[in-house]
Amino acid sequence: MAFDATDYRRIIGGFATGVTVLTTANDGLLHGMTANAVTSVSLDPLLLLVCISKSANAHEQVEATRRFTINILAADQEDISVTFAAKNEAERDRLQGVKYRMGTTGVPIIEGCLAFIECSVSDSIDGGDHTVYLGSVENAEVLRDASPLIFYQGEYRELD
Repeated sequence: MAFDATDYRRIIGGFATGVTVLTTANDGLLHGMTANAVTSVSLDPLLLLVCISKSANAHEQVEATRRFTINILAADQEDISVTFAAKNEAERDRLQGVKYRMGTTGVPIIEGCLAFIECSVSDSIDGGDHTVYLGSVENAEVLRDASPLIFYQGEYRELD
């Protein structure tokens, strides 16, 4: 049975994922993008994987800096996910009006997120219309205990 990209998107939408915002900084330009293609890869060494569309503004920024932070969103941060799901351009010294602080790697950490993981790119692989980045974890911290924001079948969800 043949299927196309629309079918595949519907099928893969049945795989519930957590919602994150990837942030990066490049010479004063700050950028974020909603990302759910994020997963842990290894505990020794500590590695994380994220996929970024080659057409995303964040792709250019990560390529230039080789650094990013994954901000794991809480259920009450759906508005932040929506903000960064748009194709926004990087902003000088701003992050789309979202409160943040700079992390130890010089990349923004979104205030109020459940946790963050600061990474440097250790490898990248061509993944069709995306680049698969392997991030070496440099710093991470749990910031609060709350329900995570979940994405399932094209909608935001919360754990019951």
